[in-house]
Amino acid sequence: MRVWRRISLTCCSAVPFGGVCFIGLILVPFNGDDEPKTLPYANRSICPKRADGEQLKPMTESGSGEVQDPQKAFLSAIIAKLNDLFQGVTDEDQLQYVNGNVKGKLLQSEILAEQAANNTKEQFANSPDIASALLNAIMDADSAFSALTKQALDSEKVRRGILDILLNNAGLYEALRQRGMEPRNGPSPG
Repeated sequence: MRVWRRISLTCCSAVPFGGVCFIGLILVPFNGDDEPKTLPYANRSICPKRADGEQLKPMTESGSGEVQDPQKAFLSAIIAKLNDLFQGVTDEDQLQYVNGNVKGKLLQSEILAEQAANNTKEQFANSPDIASALLNAIMDADSAFSALTKQALDSEKVRRGILDILLNNAGLYEALRQRGMEPRNGPSPG
């Protein structure tokens, strides 16, 4: 026979609210007595500890830490490097240009893909082909965007199509609405 039994576990001071940190139900064997047996793992410490074994300090305020989004950290590192290279353009333009356009053109190179597959990152970075491939990618990105820009400027149909895609497929309205609802720090530039 089994019986449900409510238990409470007390925690160490690292729990921000102190005292009881967990209340739950456990299923324990019933051996004919009025009370269930204490399970062998029931008295284990559940106090959080660091890798070196030292007990963690309690939190001082809720929300005092920030979860780091790996993608956000990755993009922030790229933007910091790009800001050292370019002036007079937005972070978004820099990021789109390098991480989207130029990288996209480089990803089309069969030679670079083969070299990356067969070499370490350091060997690949010293490839005699990568510098010329980068220069070609920059020129190809410029040519592609110049051609796209010319077509968009010359055709009302293309502009309507772009707007349709942005509104109905790319989430432009939703992104702008979300941005517009965020608190502002001063006057909006436009």
